[in-house]
Amino acid sequence: MKRATGIGGIFFKCKDPGKMREWYKVHLGLSTNNYGSVFEWKQAADATKKGFTQWSPFKETTKYFAPSTKEFMINYRVADLTALVAQLQTEGVTITDTFETASYGKFVHIMDIEGNKIELWEPNDIEYEKMGVQMGMETTK
Repeated sequence: MKRATGIGGIFFKCKDPGKMREWYKVHLGLSTNNYGSVFEWKQAADATKKGFTQWSPFKETTKYFAPSTKEFMINYRVADLTALVAQLQTEGVTITDTFETASYGKFVHIMDIEGNKIELWEPNDIEYEKMGVQMGMETTK
């Protein structure tokens, strides 16, 4: 069974997400919006298909990373979220919530052995692109 197929997003805490987005726009040329920036790429298995990786600064007081106390969270793209979560449960991995479904994919969160919260995403890249690459989460929580 395929597990993680790539990085779906990199999320980190900061004092002022708006200023952080602007700094990266000015100094590194990222095309930013209210959610951060999106990197578009071609899928290795089929170069005719696009894939996306989200970069998002979150307010340092966000609860979105809880129960982790870490300053970052990585989102991994997965091929079959339901099957993977079933397998992870049999392996004793902590699943922190239930599946969340949006037009651009399905999500669930797990914890690694050092308390890092991980977001697993089974993407629907076609819908993600149609949305204007909005993740639908508030980065200023």
